[in-house]
Amino acid sequence: MPVFEYKGKTLAGAAVAGEIKADNKSDLERILRQNRIIVQSINKKAASIDIKFGTGVPRIDVSRFTRQFATMIGAGLPMVQCLEILASQMENKELAKVVNQVKDGVQGGATLSEALARHPKIFDTLYTNMVEAGEVGGALDAILNRLAVYREKADQLIRKVKGAMIYPAVIVFVAAGVTIGMLAYIVPVFAGMFGGLNAELPGPTQFVLTLSNSLQDNATYLIFGSIGFGIFCVWWKKTASGALQWDKFMLVMPVIGNLVRKSAVARFTRTLGTLLASGVSIIEALEITAKTAGNLVIANAINKSVLSIAEGDTITAPLKATGVFPPMVTQMISVGEKTGGLDEMLNKIADFYDEEVDEAVTALTSVIEPIIIVFMGVIIGGILIAMYLPMFDIIGKI
Repeated sequence: MPVFEYKGKTLAGAAVAGEIKADNKSDLERILRQNRIIVQSINKKAASIDIKFGTGVPRIDVSRFTRQFATMIGAGLPMVQCLEILASQMENKELAKVVNQVKDGVQGGATLSEALARHPKIFDTLYTNMVEAGEVGGALDAILNRLAVYREKADQLIRKVKGAMIYPAVIVFVAAGVTIGMLAYIVPVFAGMFGGLNAELPGPTQFVLTLSNSLQDNATYLIFGSIGFGIFCVWWKKTASGALQWDKFMLVMPVIGNLVRKSAVARFTRTLGTLLASGVSIIEALEITAKTAGNLVIANAINKSVLSIAEGDTITAPLKATGVFPPMVTQMISVGEKTGGLDEMLNKIADFYDEEVDEAVTALTSVIEPIIIVFMGVIIGGILIAMYLPMFDIIGKI
């Protein structure tokens, strides 16, 4: 999805500028209008390989801010005072700076949602739209509480998925490091010993020695080749076709695909249910959910639902047609539509799939752990056995 740079003014006359991802200029103009920003210029940012390490504001800090803000607003404190107190107490200086800017915006006459929308990297479209719904409906404290609950559960889901991925990734990284270390430093010691024997070496030993020599001779090419391949992968994943292919691959991967699918369904249902319960219209809620889905396959399915509803149909049929969502999910959504309790039904589905993610994480860990241990044993054990085979031959001849 391309990135656009924009400049504009709020209704109060304050200048604003920033960068937002959007499908096209028209889509961005619609987003800015929703955030009550008068557009002055929009330019597509030149494509570049830009590897960033985040905004400096962890998700958990934003969630904690939301919970504390909701509590203070619910206690009846003035909004500006709440923001001032929260900014002064924050350990994260970057978020404190942003909150102070939000406070200045509110003091300058902007609504809270307008002030938050000026920082799209911290407060996304979902966040600002829910706050706007709370302001319009006169229930900002209730909406902030709902938003805090949503973020806390979403953060918990992300931690579960990341936790399931980190363990096997670390083990594979360590195994690769040990293997490369043995080939680069230990095997050459054995090679020197075997060189003085003037004897024919077994096939496995010759293979390992050849692999070790190749690693040493081509170390520079391998290092720069790996870096280049990594940069290419980062660039490819940022392209529209690359991102879609990667998301499709993640959904069909053995073992991991099941976890990715369940977490995506949990996120979709939780986000849509929270938006609908906050008073956001179904079309707008689906558009926001598509942008925050985290998976282009899911996002495309949601966008088809938007077109279906615009034509007077239900959202169930296009979701079912994609084959991404389990039958139970589409059936429960259909029941929610017919009974008029879609938001409650979506949150029930989300609760159910949160538990499913827990079970999937446990299953993933129990399956991957023995596979990785066996893999490490075969690789490292195979190298050691290959090195000791000539010694066994020598002992046998003696």
